[in-house]
Amino acid sequence: MKKFNLIFILILLIFVFITFFMSLKNTKIYSTEDIIGKKIDEIELVVFDTNKKFNTKEISNYQYVLLNFWASWCAPCRKEHKNLIKLSKNKNIKVIGINFKDKKNQAKDFLNELGDPFFILLEDPDGKKAINFGVYGIPETILISKELIILKKYIGPLDLIDVSEISELVK
Repeated sequence: MKKFNLIFILILLIFVFITFFMSLKNTKIYSTEDIIGKKIDEIELVVFDTNKKFNTKEISNYQYVLLNFWASWCAPCRKEHKNLIKLSKNKNIKVIGINFKDKKNQAKDFLNELGDPFFILLEDPDGKKAINFGVYGIPETILISKELIILKKYIGPLDLIDVSEISELVK
C-alpha cells in the first residue's frame, strides 16, 4: 500500500511539474500590434444622438480616418483632446470619435467645454463594438487608410510626437 501511495505521489508531482513547465512557454500578454496592416472588419455603429447607422465600410469615402475611442470620465482623454483638435484641422484626415461606455449628457458637456474635433461622432455604450478594433482601454486611436487598412494604432493619449507622426503619415 505504501508503494502504491509513493507511486501515486510521484506521478502527481511529475504531472504538476510538466504542467507548470509547459505553461512557462505560453505568453499570455494581450497585444493588438498584429492588427496593423490588416483590413478592418465591417461593423455597424450608431451615430451619437441619432438613430442613424454608420458602417465602417464608409471609411473608404475618405483618404484617412483617425478613429478615436474616448469617454468624458477618462482623464487621459481630456489630456489628449487638444491634440485631436489639432489633427481635426488637417484636411487629409477625418477624425471619427467613438464615445465609449459613457453617459450622453456628460459626453456632450465634455465636447461643449473642450471643443468638438469629430467629423462624425459614434457611440459604443456597452463597449462591445470596441472589441472588434482590439481596444481594451481608452483612449485608443487607430489610423485607417481609404483602403480600410489599419496603418497605426496608438494606445493611450495622443501627444505632440504622435500628432507629428500622424501628420507625416497622411501627407
